[in-house]
Amino acid sequence: MNIDKLLELMMYAVPSLIVGAVAFYMFQSHFKDQQNTRKWLLLREKQKHSMPLKLQAYERLALFLERINPSKLLIRVAPLSDNKEEYQNLLIRHIEQEYEHNLTQQIYITDDAWVMILNAKNAIIQNIRKTTLDSSIENADKLREKILSNLLEGESASTVALAYLKTEVAQVLG
Repeated sequence: MNIDKLLELMMYAVPSLIVGAVAFYMFQSHFKDQQNTRKWLLLREKQKHSMPLKLQAYERLALFLERINPSKLLIRVAPLSDNKEEYQNLLIRHIEQEYEHNLTQQIYITDDAWVMILNAKNAIIQNIRKTTLDSSIENADKLREKILSNLLEGESASTVALAYLKTEVAQVLG
């Protein structure tokens, strides 16, 4: 008699356990699906809000590169005296001020893009310093002319960095 009762109990318990396991699996799958959907919606919402900030950062850094481009910088910043070292310092001061003004934009762009911008800034400053050391240059106006003539020989570092930024923005907009 005990065996009959045990078999009867098993006949009710086994199907109940199977139904319970299937229900648990279905609820678990549904919960994971809902969680993934919520994550996707949050990510999409976050991107919707962060995209304008990223694009604004790229715009500001493009403007920075244009402003430190020697061909534009030398036109905008005229020498205050004939002293070439004073003019060199004035140009470098303008570049550093522009850089400090845009320093926070690095959090919105890739590390590679930021390195390109830093390299462009440093290359332009190095070019100005190197040209100033030329003993054949006697005054600020000659320094200005020599820097501009050096630009005719090759592409400006800011132009190269700007091209990189444009490529990266195209990838961001994808």
